[in-house]
Amino acid sequence: MQLAAYQTELTAISSLLPSDSPRLAGEIEEHIRTLAESQAPLPPIVVHRPTMRIVDGMHRLHAAVLRGETHVAVRFVDGSPDDAFVLAVKLNAEHGMPLSRKDRVAATLRIVGSHPHWSDRRIAAITGLSPGTVASLRTSASDDVTGLGPRTGRDGRSRPVNGAAGRIAASRVIAEAPNASLREIASRAGIALATARDVRERMRLGQDPVPPKLRLAERNRGTCPAKTHQPARVSQSLDPRPPTDSVTPVDTSAPLDATSSVPTPSPVIPERVLSSMRRDPSLRMTQMGRTLLHLLGVHLLTPEQRKSLLDGVPAHRAADVVQAARVCAEQWLQFANDLELRNREQQHRNRRPQHFAPIYASSSTEYSRP
Repeated sequence: MQLAAYQTELTAISSLLPSDSPRLAGEIEEHIRTLAESQAPLPPIVVHRPTMRIVDGMHRLHAAVLRGETHVAVRFVDGSPDDAFVLAVKLNAEHGMPLSRKDRVAATLRIVGSHPHWSDRRIAAITGLSPGTVASLRTSASDDVTGLGPRTGRDGRSRPVNGAAGRIAASRVIAEAPNASLREIASRAGIALATARDVRERMRLGQDPVPPKLRLAERNRGTCPAKTHQPARVSQSLDPRPPTDSVTPVDTSAPLDATSSVPTPSPVIPERVLSSMRRDPSLRMTQMGRTLLHLLGVHLLTPEQRKSLLDGVPAHRAADVVQAARVCAEQWLQFANDLELRNREQQHRNRRPQHFAPIYASSSTEYSRP
């Protein structure tokens, strides 16, 4: 608000009401006397026209009274009383006697209550506190953090309070319309263009649209959606590979039965067994044998490795990883069954009786002449 644009009017002091001042301790008498003893003309005071309450200039008003004046120069402003208080805080923070920290904290709490849709940075710019302090005061003043909608920043643009929620919304937009422009993604998700660009890039790389630090911070505040709320097929529209629709999806809605649903993990193959296989010339001297040894060494997982991999899978790729892992497991299981069947058949042939020995050898000796 540019007060210089408002016309100055000479107004009777008796028609003005005391200020709804952000100063908890009231006016400072020494400062009033200093202004009254000065020969310089006093700057115009600011008055809220609907209520005729002084917004800024209580020290100047008292100084004018001490000088014996009956009228003062006034610039009138309109708006709600809450907006008038915000203006009072802003003007007092910019010039004149500075507000104490206690005054700024009290003013911040009041503005947070009257303008909950304003961002922390916008309120901080008015009160002179840091955005982090404003955020802490907002959290301590209200438990209903998740009920707040988008907040308006200093540039007048509305942005979601929950950065994670905006990124999740953007990932859904990208899943529905993979060819959408960044401007369309940002508009539909209510986020900035830079955030939309980052979400699309993270999804292209197979990463979680929400960075770990942001997800952790929002979860600590109780405002972060669970990872399971993310669309399971977000990344499929960006993946040029054909979907593995032949794999039967897992029913995650049914509760797990600890006694029947979870298979017993197989024992890990000892390293000495793999070492022995690697030294076997029949394996290491052939191309197929070397390929087999390599695949076995790569795909064997220890419990520690399995846990680390679980922690590293982003939520929006979980369904894809489940399908890929099950395809790999089914292929290895089929390979094991085929190999076991071939081995049994070979053993069966080795144990078969030798009924095909020729009988004419003994008969020839039996009927030979003496």
